[in-house]
Amino acid sequence: MVRMETFKGIAVSPGLAIGQVFVLDDVRTRIPRRSIPLNAIEHEKHRFADALSGAKGELIELSAQAAERLGSESAKIFDFHQLMLRDRSLTLPIEGRIERDRVTAEYAVQEQFRTLADMFRGMDNETFRTKVDDVWDLERRLLKHLIGEHRSALDRLDRPAIVIARDLTPTQTASFQGKPVKGFATDLGGLTSHTAIFARALQIPAVVGLDGFSDIAEDGDPVILDGERGVLILRPDEHTLESYREAIEIARRVAVSLASLAELPAQTTDGTRVLLMGNIEFADEMQVVIDQGGDGVGLFRTEFLWLTSDHEPTEEEQYQHYTRCLSLSRGREVTFRTFDLGADKYTQERAEDPERNPFLGCRSIRYCLQNVPMFKRQLRAILRASAHGRSRIMFPLITDDLELRQARIICKDVMEDLEEEGIPFDASVPIGIMVETPAAALMAGSYAGEVSFFSIGTNDLIQYTLAVDRTNEKVQNLYSAAHPAVLKLVKDVIRAGRRHNIPVSLCGEVAGDTHYTLLLMGLGLRTLSVTPSRLPFLKRIVRSVDIQTCERLARTACSFESERQVTAYLRDQARKIIPEAFDGRSVEAGPGTR
Repeated sequence: MVRMETFKGIAVSPGLAIGQVFVLDDVRTRIPRRSIPLNAIEHEKHRFADALSGAKGELIELSAQAAERLGSESAKIFDFHQLMLRDRSLTLPIEGRIERDRVTAEYAVQEQFRTLADMFRGMDNETFRTKVDDVWDLERRLLKHLIGEHRSALDRLDRPAIVIARDLTPTQTASFQGKPVKGFATDLGGLTSHTAIFARALQIPAVVGLDGFSDIAEDGDPVILDGERGVLILRPDEHTLESYREAIEIARRVAVSLASLAELPAQTTDGTRVLLMGNIEFADEMQVVIDQGGDGVGLFRTEFLWLTSDHEPTEEEQYQHYTRCLSLSRGREVTFRTFDLGADKYTQERAEDPERNPFLGCRSIRYCLQNVPMFKRQLRAILRASAHGRSRIMFPLITDDLELRQARIICKDVMEDLEEEGIPFDASVPIGIMVETPAAALMAGSYAGEVSFFSIGTNDLIQYTLAVDRTNEKVQNLYSAAHPAVLKLVKDVIRAGRRHNIPVSLCGEVAGDTHYTLLLMGLGLRTLSVTPSRLPFLKRIVRSVDIQTCERLARTACSFESERQVTAYLRDQARKIIPEAFDGRSVEAGPGTR
């Protein structure tokens, strides 16, 4: 009897899917070395030039198609490919190999791209390791022109299926459009990989980082893809299948009922208004926030513009990006968090100089304050964009009043420069901080006089309070927002905000967890910022309860002395007070469910 197996990866696009495995075994063509005579060198160089020209033309067309079908952020990936092919530091060595080693153009391409892939693969940072996808994609494209057309393995896909692969290139992922792909999973990849970006644009569930799953799965195997939890279940038993079928059906019904809430406010039964905001990485996601009934953007992770590019974005590139978001906002507020680089998010320069303990090193505001010209370019771009819509600026990982004052002084200098240059901007743009360390939480009252708002970042606050690496599966059981110490810090920040009359929001994974919604409202939070797909579920919960009930729940939860007691109580009370939100797995199944 074949046993059911469960594999854990990284959830990069939400939703559930049940289907059969389609293994995309796109093995790279191995080009043998073949020597050429001296008089054939120019011919091979011309062949390479023709292939280069053909590949550039294809990329222009692909970029236009991606922009039309998937949005401008997806198109930028192919713009990046075009930049690589225009880079003489890539093309000259290929021509040099042809001339120096007297080899065919296709062999020279293969060897140069292998060198480039090895360089990216050897970097310590995941973001730059994922650039290997782009390297192989471009190599395939050039070789296709040099050795002739090849049918894509995807052309075999003639039935609805879940695609399984060791890795997927941006071209392959973009080609899923219009094909019966219910979802996909890969051995490699991460949250910032181009594959993940395309999955979200296509609105299909996806899990990456499965490490060897493609070697185990076989064509036709039944599989469940859980893009909410980052789980793949291979050859599921009937009980598990039935559970997921029920969850998918419930999610479909819930999606229909939630659609009617999009235009309604998130308001409790006793009339208390709660703002539900979206967390986004790219400008075009603003439209998703609106479609899901969001009140604005509570966290724009601006560093993703850099992490998906091969260079530091210029001031103008950033300005266009931020302005695009505001132009889509229809008057809704957008909070731009300044670059949160370091820790697990590196630029190429930083990746080549790794730190021994990056989560406690030169990251976020510390990195910006050590790179003032870069910081000023970003602040100029945000401030210029503020002339086009309601904007806020937020500094991440503040731990000291000196950091905050330095950041504010730099921002003031930028404002004065823009004023002297006659460039319009919102001179009264609110400036706030993310409270994501115990130091900031304990000193929130002192910082309140310096800022216009607080945003509690629970992802890092939990990590730093409990000394638990949130990326380390070995200690995942210790990572919990229900720990009494974490709840005490959250309460302290909310109280500091009340005392000084400044708004406090919360923008971590816990904000989107419906088990915590009543607790957070009971603690006094009136703004929550979450993954856009969670907005409809939170809105339904907010509209189903009254504040007094939430406050009673919060008082009891905060009286417990252990994380286990708090967790058990929250789960029990949430199911009693709002049972309809926990019918089956409906809360966990997002709009990408297939």
